[in-house]
Amino acid sequence: QDVMDIEVKPKPSRPHWYERHVQPCMAELLGSALFIFIGCLSVVEDSGNTGRLQPALAHGLALGVTVAVLGDI
Repeated sequence: QDVMDIEVKPKPSRPHWYERHVQPCMAELLGSALFIFIGCLSVVEDSGNTGRLQPALAHGLALGVTVAVLGDI
């Protein structure tokens, strides 16, 4: 009787090749492009006395947005 009560769990299926290979590469490409683009735009129009603060904040915010948006991948 005890042997019959054991529940057999099916093996989890492997993710599709797209989810394993293409999706992470696209997320990396999009994240890097956004990070570089925002960083370069922050230096184009320097407002004077901001010095190193403006590019640092722009990169930090771009990285935070990228992680928040693409973190599930």
